[in-house]
Amino acid sequence: MSRRILLIGHSRRPEAFDVAERLVSALTEQGITVVGFADELTAFGIQERDHVVTLAEGTLPQGCELAVVLGGDGTILRAAEICRDTGMPLLGINLGHVGFLAEAEMEDVDRIAGGIIERSWSVEERATLEVVASSGGNDPTELYRGWALNEASVEKAERERMLELTVEIDGRPLSTWGADGVVIATPTGSTAYAFSAGGPVVWPDTEAILLVPISAHALFARPLVLSPAARLAVELVPGAQGKAVLWCDGRRSFDLPDGARIDVVASAKPVRLARLSSAPFTDRLVRKFDLSVSGWRGSRA
Repeated sequence: MSRRILLIGHSRRPEAFDVAERLVSALTEQGITVVGFADELTAFGIQERDHVVTLAEGTLPQGCELAVVLGGDGTILRAAEICRDTGMPLLGINLGHVGFLAEAEMEDVDRIAGGIIERSWSVEERATLEVVASSGGNDPTELYRGWALNEASVEKAERERMLELTVEIDGRPLSTWGADGVVIATPTGSTAYAFSAGGPVVWPDTEAILLVPISAHALFARPLVLSPAARLAVELVPGAQGKAVLWCDGRRSFDLPDGARIDVVASAKPVRLARLSSAPFTDRLVRKFDLSVSGWRGSRA
């Protein structure tokens, strides 16, 4: 049986057509079968040929050793939804803007193709969160269950009204805030929404959960870095006027009723990211944020 690589992608950039074609051609010329969803392959201009297999939308890909994702972080998050339960690692080629989850930029496509052919990637396991929304107080009814790779956020649904919410950690109340919301993030998500809300950058191999208030009207409303074993909960104050929505990775949402409770814990099921480079996370930060390192002389002997 031939090797099979899953291709997932989306981009409106004209360069994306060339990147997709070069990647598919390099792999299929080596007898590697490229599997993709029919509408995505068509959008990239990939024609039917030997070693190209199309899937119907919603079909779970089977027998693929790696998923190559062409797009930005949003596309990688969608690929994580597809592949998380299979354990298939994701290798991202950034066709978006910042692309923190991606392994390479589009100009690296030939190097990426070579690494796939040689199977020279390593795999990082990235922590995820389990998220449950419920209502009913002492006799709760589960309303929604989901997960997140970057973050779960509870946000106000109406611009003119802030939320009133109580944050609980390990079964004990921490504080009640009037706020636009709160972000609960993984280290992977520390450079996403949590970063925009004023949270710290956390190295992705750190075991931790982040809690970051969004525009809280309070004297104590600082970002928190918690144990990976922490049990976090957000309770909407009953009778408050603001309406709230729960988001997972900014992709999956659920409208929360008055007085709802959202429990968040670390998940036992990670997302696996493939890496072809051993460059440290520091270098990724410098590159993605275009940080100045002028004057650096390196370590001294």
